[in-house]
Amino acid sequence: MGGSNLNATFLVDNITSTKNIMSLSIDDAFCLPSPLPTWPSGGCFASGFIDLGGLQVSQISSLTKVWSTHEGGPDNLGATFFEPSNIPNGFFMFGSYTQTNNIPLFGWTLAGRDTSRGTLKMPTDYTLVWSSHNLKIKQDGVGYIWLPIPPEGYKAIGHVVTTSPQKPSLDKVRCVRDDLTDVCESHDWIWGTNGLNVYSSRPRDRGVRALGVATGAFMVQNNGAAESLACLKNVKSDISAMPNLNQVKALVQAYSPLIYFHPDEEYYPSSVTWFFQNGALLYTKGQESSPVGIHPTGSNLPQDGSNDGAYWLDLPIDDAAKTNVKKGDLQGATAYLHVKPMFGATYTDIAVWLFYPFNGPAKAKLEFMTISLGKIGEHVGDWEHVTLRISNFNGELQGIYFSQHSGGIWVRASQLEFQNGNKPVVYSSLHGHAAYPEPGKNLQGSGDVGIRNDTGKGKLMDIGANFLIVAAEYLGSTIVEPVWLNYGREWGPKISYDISKELRKVERFMIGKLKKAIEKIVRDLPNEVLGEEGPIGPKFKDMWSGDERG
Repeated sequence: MGGSNLNATFLVDNITSTKNIMSLSIDDAFCLPSPLPTWPSGGCFASGFIDLGGLQVSQISSLTKVWSTHEGGPDNLGATFFEPSNIPNGFFMFGSYTQTNNIPLFGWTLAGRDTSRGTLKMPTDYTLVWSSHNLKIKQDGVGYIWLPIPPEGYKAIGHVVTTSPQKPSLDKVRCVRDDLTDVCESHDWIWGTNGLNVYSSRPRDRGVRALGVATGAFMVQNNGAAESLACLKNVKSDISAMPNLNQVKALVQAYSPLIYFHPDEEYYPSSVTWFFQNGALLYTKGQESSPVGIHPTGSNLPQDGSNDGAYWLDLPIDDAAKTNVKKGDLQGATAYLHVKPMFGATYTDIAVWLFYPFNGPAKAKLEFMTISLGKIGEHVGDWEHVTLRISNFNGELQGIYFSQHSGGIWVRASQLEFQNGNKPVVYSSLHGHAAYPEPGKNLQGSGDVGIRNDTGKGKLMDIGANFLIVAAEYLGSTIVEPVWLNYGREWGPKISYDISKELRKVERFMIGKLKKAIEKIVRDLPNEVLGEEGPIGPKFKDMWSGDERG
C-alpha cells in the first residue's frame, strides 16, 4: 500500500506542476493538507512500530534520492529511486523504493529490527540485475539494480539501487528468516525500458485473515524473467496495532469523505431504517401476491441461508409512496462503516457504505451524441462504497478505493481532492452512484462510445455527520451488528423489463458500427447494474472479508 501498493493509473488532480516533474526529491514530497491529530491513547496504534513476531518493523517515509531517469513510465516522465533515511537505531533497511515522476512523492518502505535473535541476517552477496550503463536514455548518472543473495533459510525483501558499479556493502540491507515471510506479487507498472520493467509489490494473499505485510519494495522483470522477492508476515496474527473504538471514531472524524452528488441527481441515499419505515416490502417466492412490510430494524428479514432467490425486497406498491421512496432521504441518510485489518493488521481499511433505494436510468455517449438508455440501469436497492486505507504505523490516510459498479480504482492520498482539512472529496455519478475522485463525464467504454458516469458538485453529504459503525470483527463484542446486515438475499427484485427491447428503441437512431458498440457495452455491464438481478448486501460481497478489486 502507500507508495507502492496503490493503483498506478492515478487520476491526477489540479496539481499542474506534476506534469513538469522530471525527477523527484524530498522537496516534492506530498503532505496531507492538515497535520495529523493526536490520536486517542490505547494499544499500539500509531506508535510508529509494529511487532510481527520477533521482528519489529517501522514505516520509513523519509527518503533520499539515489538515481532517476527522465523518460519511460506513465506520461513518459521516468521514475526516481530512493533509499530510506533517518532509520531508527537498531533498524535496518530491506531495500530501495521507487516511484513514477508524474505525481508528487508519496511513499515509504519498511525497516526492521531483530527482537528475538536470528530473524534478520546480512546477505551473502549481491547479483547485478540491471544497469543503465550502456543505454541512451535521459538519466541522472548511471543506475544499478542489485538483488541481495540471502543465506540459507532467509529471503530477500527488496532490491538495492546504486549509482556505482561496485557491489553495495553486505551490511546495507537485511534478509528475513523464511517463517517471517510470505509470497508477494508484482502489481502496478512503475517504469520500464529496453526489456526491463519495474512494478510495485503487494502480498499475493490479501484480506481480513491474510497475514502478508506490504513492504514498499519494488519488483523487477528483466526480459520477461522476474526476480524473486518475498513480503513479510505477521506470524502471530497480532492485532495490537489496530485502532480501538475511540481511535476509529477519531479516524472517521479526521478523514470522513465529503460526497458530492451530481447537480441533476434525482435519486439520493437514505438510511436503511427510513427505507423500511416508508413502505419497502419483503417478497417470498411462491407468495408474490402477499408481500409484507419490514420492521424498522429488519427483525423480520430472513437470516438463514445465502442468496437462493427465495426472498427479495421491493418498493411500495402505492405509486405515490413508490415515487417518494425512489427519491431517497439525503437529510437523514446514514453511512454504514465496516472497519477491518489489512496487510497483516499493519493497515486499517474503513469501508464506507451508502444505501440508495433506487438506481436511475443510464445514458450513453455515442461519439457526438448522448442518448438515454431507457430503463437500462434502473434497479431497486443500490449499495455503493468507498474504502479508506490508513497506516497503523502513524494513522495517516494512504489512499481511497473508489468503487465503480463491478470494479473500481485505488487513488493514493497525494492525488485526492481535499476540503475542510484532511477530508477527501468523492463524486457520486448521476443515477448510477459509482464513486469517482474528480468531476467529469467518466466514460465507461472505449474511444468515444460508452456509458456516461457524469459527476459534478451538486448537493453534499458529509459522512462524518451521520455514520454508524456496523461491523469491526477484530473488536469482538464491542460492535453489535444490525439485524438487517445479515440479510443475505437481494435488496431489489429481478429485472422487470426486456433488455433487447430497450436496446432496439435506442438502436433505431444509430448507424451500424455504433449499434454493435453500444450493445456490447450494455451486455458487458454486470447484472446488478443492468437491473437483471437485485443487489446483495455489503456483508455478502467479496470485498467484505477480502481486498478491493484493483
